Amino acid sequence: MPEAEHMLKKSPLLIIPLLLFCMLASCVPTKDLTYLREGEEVVDSLWVVNKQHQPYRVQVNDVLSIRVKALDPELVEFFNPAAGGESGGNALSEGYYYDGFSVDRHGKIRIPTIGEISVLGYTTEEIREIIEKKLLDEYLKENAELFVTVKLAGIRYTIAGEVGSPGTKVELAEQLTLLEAIANSGDIPVTGDRKDIRIIRQYAGGQRVHHVDLTKIDAMNSPYYFVQPNDVIIVNPLPQKSLGVGTTGLSSFTTIFSLLTSVTAIILLITR
Repeated sequence: MPEAEHMLKKSPLLIIPLLLFCMLASCVPTKDLTYLREGEEVVDSLWVVNKQHQPYRVQVNDVLSIRVKALDPELVEFFNPAAGGESGGNALSEGYYYDGFSVDRHGKIRIPTIGEISVLGYTTEEIREIIEKKLLDEYLKENAELFVTVKLAGIRYTIAGEVGSPGTKVELAEQLTLLEAIANSGDIPVTGDRKDIRIIRQYAGGQRVHHVDLTKIDAMNSPYYFVQPNDVIIVNPLPQKSLGVGTTGLSSFTTIFSLLTSVTAIILLITR
């Protein structure tokens, strides 16, 4: 018992450095919370985003939006959905999905009159050229003044983990950055790891996992900075959340102080 009383008398001196250590160890540094951080010196800069960004090549389960215009609209009316569903965000999203052309497991789409066309691995521009040539060669005349557009019917992705609003989402855009996808999902809270964003991407031979550090400006030049259809984005929690000691100095102090208060009370009961 004398040893316990002796340690208890010294405990105030031991608590202070222990509290300081725990607070410093558990706090999340500002640099780990800052997106696209530049160098130490803050200056205006011109940043060329993803100079090597390659056009997206269509994969299985993608949905394509195809629109065809001609001098005589009745000739190509079957390509274009009724105008009734093209007002409002949700209606537009549903219209693109249900009126789009889904890429089947064989990498093909079925188009009225034309039939099946293989599109797997092609860009939307290459698919446009294929459809345009087929229409002109087999169904329409050169003077039909044909105008074909092919786009992805939205970018569908799934985001999970430490974000404000996880789930599967569809963005009606030709390009979507990783930062935009996260912002549209309620951002990453303090407990999320911005330094290791995992992206599970679909390829012809299977899936691969890629990693992006969103705290560095170099992330903008990553080949995975642009979201592709069917991507799965995962934001893992920081160790501070797993340990439950808090992410700020105040929360860490409160947790450690409560713990030490409980330990002190137990020692007092034992020594009496």
